[in-house]
Amino acid sequence: MRIAILGATGLLGRALVPAFAGHECRGYGSADIDIRDASQIRSALEGFHPDWTILAAAYTDVDGAEKNPEAVLAINREGACNVARATRDCGSHLLFLSTDYVFDGSQRTPYETDDSRCPINLYGRSKAEAEEQILKILPDTCIVRTSWLFGLGRQCFPDTILRKAAEGRSLRVVDDQRGSPTLTDDLARAIVQLAEQRACGIVHVTNQGECSWYEFAEALVADAGLHTQITPVGTAEFVRPARRPAYSVLSGHSRNAFGISMASWQDAAKRYVAARAQLDRAES
Repeated sequence: MRIAILGATGLLGRALVPAFAGHECRGYGSADIDIRDASQIRSALEGFHPDWTILAAAYTDVDGAEKNPEAVLAINREGACNVARATRDCGSHLLFLSTDYVFDGSQRTPYETDDSRCPINLYGRSKAEAEEQILKILPDTCIVRTSWLFGLGRQCFPDTILRKAAEGRSLRVVDDQRGSPTLTDDLARAIVQLAEQRACGIVHVTNQGECSWYEFAEALVADAGLHTQITPVGTAEFVRPARRPAYSVLSGHSRNAFGISMASWQDAAKRYVAARAQLDRAES
């Protein structure tokens, strides 16, 4: 297959490019294609004729989105629609990366793919509206919702926690928001399987299990053999510009339908910590 990856230099994109090593793959970063410019997208896709276009490019700063509504909607909603039209016109399948933040977090059981979208922050709204509009443009789009993404190569929650813990700093971490941490390498492998099966519709893909941010932090620090004080706090004590869902665990039923298995978040965390340590040793 020929695969075009938009957002190849981002957190997930860095894992997607090597995951598609068995296929003809081209990665485009923001310096190559600005998805707000429809002509740039068309020029790249018409010159490559991909079987699949993976849209991983996005405005992902959840708090920053609240301060920059025009920018986040221009990229996450309008930009995504530009990509959908271009892929439709060049005959490519589209896989769009979305988020657990399309839900409000009011449930206490994992969200299914057909549960109603009800975002409570601007980032989630931009993704929810993109989903709705893309499906009108290209009904056979594959939308992959994921959550609490982490991986090597870019800043993410585990990197921040481990860096501060290594410095001996005490930590205060939210303990009343629950989700499923998801390793970029594992998500990338699942996306390859979905592309190979010519999947369409909405699919939830996360590592298995659930935890709070506090529990995630404790596991990371323990896996790294570090000793630092971690204090659980409530969301109300940790005021941020954007509201977060209290519960955004995604059901694995849709993923299971494609025969895709995912490791537990605990296993993914251990592998991330080991890979990060190996990278640190190589760079020192």
